[in-house]
Amino acid sequence: MKYRTIGSDPATSRRVSVLSLGAMLFGTRTDEKTSFAILDRFVEAGGTFIDTSNNYAYWEDGSQGGASENVIGRWRRSRGIGDEVVIATKMGARPLAPGTGYVENREGLSARAVRIAAEQSRERLGTDRLDLLYAHIEDPATPLAETVEGFAALVAEGSVGLLGVSNHWAWKVERARATAAARGLPGFEVLQYSHSYLRRRTDLSDALSADGSYGVAGGDLLSYVRAEPALTLVAYTPLLAGAYVRDDKPLGPDLDHAGTPARLAALRKVVAETGATANQVVLSWLIGGEVPVVPLTGVSSVAQLDENLAAVDLELTAGQRALLDGAH
Repeated sequence: MKYRTIGSDPATSRRVSVLSLGAMLFGTRTDEKTSFAILDRFVEAGGTFIDTSNNYAYWEDGSQGGASENVIGRWRRSRGIGDEVVIATKMGARPLAPGTGYVENREGLSARAVRIAAEQSRERLGTDRLDLLYAHIEDPATPLAETVEGFAALVAEGSVGLLGVSNHWAWKVERARATAAARGLPGFEVLQYSHSYLRRRTDLSDALSADGSYGVAGGDLLSYVRAEPALTLVAYTPLLAGAYVRDDKPLGPDLDHAGTPARLAALRKVVAETGATANQVVLSWLIGGEVPVVPLTGVSSVAQLDENLAAVDLELTAGQRALLDGAH
């Protein structure tokens, strides 16, 4: 396994594996026995970075979420896992009632919601301190300063370590960080966005914004991370839910553009040269890029996890990287 440091403050920064394990479906679609086996294998291989959320996976069982955190908490207690493994969780997109969703009925990012959610996540995960807490999704109804102060208060009291943000416009992340800096408060340092080798369109409107998808790492966000070495980009859905390796998995309208065929052709060439799988090449490309990225991969079996773990040791040549980067 390889490692990198996230966070700039020595008091809260953590050394984590360059591959993060996503636990979104643990306790729902992935049963507890299988979840424990995946978690055990990840740690055995040197993995130290696990990702979940307080709303995972409410859409699977009609709940408000919490199953994933509960499974991780039971695994931690049964295995005696301490702070050697960094657990990241999120809040802000948990439905306020079973049978509803985050689009129309989410908890939001008020100072009160942040505090309550953090307390409940600590209880489910069985820990006194959350290693990394993300603002999961934008909350236009709450003043940004209130959210910034609400997160910072948890760091000040020691119940949260690092702060992260996901699914926000890049300008709003910068404004939140500037607000925190002006007030001498800790700000967001870990950014979690959808990012992969194939470039997704960001102009397509969705249920949350008519202006486009703010959950995708576009050029503005990537250039922001490039310019700010203290920031870490965590890439969710880097393997496009199996679309790189499954012929029956359509790419979707956000990848239906002129650049996709050229990048797929470059990817296939590197796959043939390396003898690795397409998934492994994509993960290696992300991990070792000029702007390093921590891929966040969810799996439903130990075999899938082992395929992803092998990507950590796959070293792409300068020529292969140039081919992949230059495809348009």
